[in-house]
Amino acid sequence: MVDWTQMWNDRYSVNEYVYGRDPNGFLAEVTPRLPKGGRALCLAEGEGRNAVWLAKQGYDVVAVDMSEVGLDKARQLAEQENVSIETVCSNLDDFVIEENQWDVIVVIFVPVQPELRRSIYSSVSRGLKKGGKFVVEMYTPRQLEMGTGGGSDINVMVDESVIRKELTGLKFEILEEKDRVILEGVYHTGKSAVVQLLAVKE
Repeated sequence: MVDWTQMWNDRYSVNEYVYGRDPNGFLAEVTPRLPKGGRALCLAEGEGRNAVWLAKQGYDVVAVDMSEVGLDKARQLAEQENVSIETVCSNLDDFVIEENQWDVIVVIFVPVQPELRRSIYSSVSRGLKKGGKFVVEMYTPRQLEMGTGGGSDINVMVDESVIRKELTGLKFEILEEKDRVILEGVYHTGKSAVVQLLAVKE
């Protein structure tokens, strides 16, 4: 059985930021459409690039990840960018998303199995405040043909139809599958097949 915590700790135990220091491109693109300020939650945040970006936009950010090594780098990045973030070392199976607490929740390339994914979606719908927004970018199954990131487990990849079926209680402002060139560190580089979501709790 794979020790995922150790795998991620090993991946992050290098000097460089393996997914880059800049935010995910889709998150940066939709930031002007997010509520201004408030609390933001970044799930499986790794080395902190998205959390630090949101902190620089004025959000109070909580970054959750199972890798303490990744979170150490996230705190270092925040310090270098003159912002502060809160970090929580936790597996997503164990992390509780409080109800009606969040203005923004971000899930970027989080490879989880379907049962946990559905649980997270349900928790996100409850956890957002009215007017809060959910930002997602994930690989679709077509990414297996691309080989430019995301691993080889089709079960952790989703398409538009899966999101429509599994994510309830939110209104979709953007839900689109597309091919785009991603240049976000050494593990996400090249033409990629993704699905992008921006949803709001009305």
